[in-house]
Amino acid sequence: MAIRMRTVIFQNIVEIGNVPVFSCESCGHSEVLPAVKPVLAELIGTLRDNPEKLQIRFDEVCELARLLIRASSTEHQNDPVELMIDERINELLDLLLLSQSLGDEAWRDDIRSRLAQLTATAISAHDLT
Repeated sequence: MAIRMRTVIFQNIVEIGNVPVFSCESCGHSEVLPAVKPVLAELIGTLRDNPEKLQIRFDEVCELARLLIRASSTEHQNDPVELMIDERINELLDLLLLSQSLGDEAWRDDIRSRLAQLTATAISAHDLT
């Protein structure tokens, strides 16, 4: 099974793009990458009461999806995934300090959530190939 970035449609009105899914080339079966299911479920939970047509980029919500897109880009295809993860964690920690100094609790909570996504599961380069 290969990892592909797909669009997930919620209630025929919300398009969630760049969702990492496992896809089987031979049988066509697809399933959302288990590591991102909690983030996708949380996002869908926030959309239940929203009847508007929306297009959402999942990589703007999910750190693992963001890293998968970055790792697969031509510019970063030779970079070690562990290095990309470390760089993103350091970037988020810098932003956390800034959000705390500004007293922006909503931004601080968002950054903490993103850090939790990266640290919730141990990710190695082998897991992403």
